[in-house]
Amino acid sequence: MGNSPEEEEFLLNHSQNSTKGGVKTIPFIIVNESCERVASFGLQPNMILYITKFYNMDAARASVLLNLWSALSNGLSIFGAFISDSYIGRFRAIAIGTISSLMGMIVLWLTAIFPQLRPLPCGQDQLDCNAATAAQLAVILSSFGLISIGAGFVRPCSIALGADQLENKENPDNERLMDTYFNWFYASVGISISVAMTVIVYIQDHFGWQVGFGVPVLLMVLSVSVYLIGSPLYIKAKPKGSLFTGLFQVSVAAFRKRHINVQLNYSDDCYYKAPESKQLKPSIDFRCLNRACIIEDPHMELKPDGKASDPWSLCFVEQVEIMKCFLRVLPMWSTCIMLLVSFGQPLSIYQLLTVDRHITRQFEIPAGSFGVIILLSLTIWIAFYDRALVPLLSRYTGLPTGISSFSRMGIGLFLGIVATALSAITETIRRNKAINAGFEDDPNAVLNMSFMWFVPQFALYGVAEGLNVVGQIEFVYSLFPKTMSSFAASLYTFGLAVASLINSLLVSMVDSITSAGGKTSWLATNINRGHLDYYCWLVTFLCVINFLYFLAICRFTDQHHHDGRSSLFPEVEEEHSENRRFHGA
Repeated sequence: MGNSPEEEEFLLNHSQNSTKGGVKTIPFIIVNESCERVASFGLQPNMILYITKFYNMDAARASVLLNLWSALSNGLSIFGAFISDSYIGRFRAIAIGTISSLMGMIVLWLTAIFPQLRPLPCGQDQLDCNAATAAQLAVILSSFGLISIGAGFVRPCSIALGADQLENKENPDNERLMDTYFNWFYASVGISISVAMTVIVYIQDHFGWQVGFGVPVLLMVLSVSVYLIGSPLYIKAKPKGSLFTGLFQVSVAAFRKRHINVQLNYSDDCYYKAPESKQLKPSIDFRCLNRACIIEDPHMELKPDGKASDPWSLCFVEQVEIMKCFLRVLPMWSTCIMLLVSFGQPLSIYQLLTVDRHITRQFEIPAGSFGVIILLSLTIWIAFYDRALVPLLSRYTGLPTGISSFSRMGIGLFLGIVATALSAITETIRRNKAINAGFEDDPNAVLNMSFMWFVPQFALYGVAEGLNVVGQIEFVYSLFPKTMSSFAASLYTFGLAVASLINSLLVSMVDSITSAGGKTSWLATNINRGHLDYYCWLVTFLCVINFLYFLAICRFTDQHHHDGRSSLFPEVEEEHSENRRFHGA
């Protein structure tokens, strides 16, 4: 949705002489985002160890709980973006989110300080364990909830708030300035996650949970302070409505007008169009939605100025076409979920705790830091692909991106299958070594096995994500106009939430079924007695089924793309080459 004339004037008039907005505000925003990322992402890698040790949960239940926490955090990002765009604005949303994260981390820190907030530890035989009381669970769950609310408000709004400070179309260098800002912002996100997975995890491993949770609290105090100090300098654009509101309006309006016969041929004047719109009438696919933009009674449905009397009964043609784009994207978007599920393997940290992780005699890599390998391989692959492979492949394919988005997604899914199968093979080797060494009943024993056995699967996951996710974003950009470029990121975030929910369901089902009749669960906390390798093979099989589903979706989707026009918006075709290059960075 575009800005109103008043908001346009407000955003465009902050010249170099203005006291609000501009480059001087960006450090405050980036520091706020970076501290929040370091603090929250630093809690995740080792959290399953904290839950199982101090709350006497088995590994499978702890994995389910943490997947639900991840799903809540990612799912609330959609909600936070909606509330911000529609009601409270980005500045207030980030302020609320940052304070909520701080409160949640303080509560979590208190659980490490005060033993009364945790159940009594298990006996030496690990059989005499007290379950956490309802009050103790309420405390830890409230901390997770507050942190999730914080992430849901901060992450979708930070980058947009920074763009508000720099947006000035009267400046001829504005596009270059915005490009630089986005590059620096995403670079800060990558650095923050790397620091979280290395420094914060290292602190937790070597200085204990009180210090390990205390450092994120200090970072969030810094985050709140820096953000509020910069408050007088920010441009605070008023909320102007959310894209998701428009999608809901189309659904409601089409349902209200379900009596209209869409098979009839209506003239262009019968459709409600935005001023100066090039979209004269809706497309013929998903024809039932066309009812939402058909004007039945101009006197009742239109105001004297030509605007709709009730936007929940009459929508623009453009809104209908956006809804159709959304429905077109959904099948292809759903193919990435199983890949994201394969990334979140439960108990992987327990595997890493049993192998030799020493680089030198004195330095040992923390088990929770191995996720950095995925991040590094993703970054290296994207740089190598963009700088080396794209120019080479473009000569043969004629595509500016080297290969099509479909090919990138498909190769990414295939590599995800290979990585998951490799993880199953590696776990079989690790488990056999443990049993042969007599460690079947000692899951804490360190094997004569190098951590390098696990590096290939993590590296492959990074390359798979780099191919599939970037291909997904490119595909979405090819369908939507440039003004909706943030929609792809929202879909990816929502995909993470759905993947976490599926992971929770899958882990819960496998644990329940395989432990029936008193048998040892595949996902037992003692991974030497369990069968994590069987679980990995199950996920591999599901990924193969998902790949076949992807091929079917490609065939269906390609029928729409075969004429060379990928977007339902004819006026935005010229935007896409620039848009893909801009966001590919």
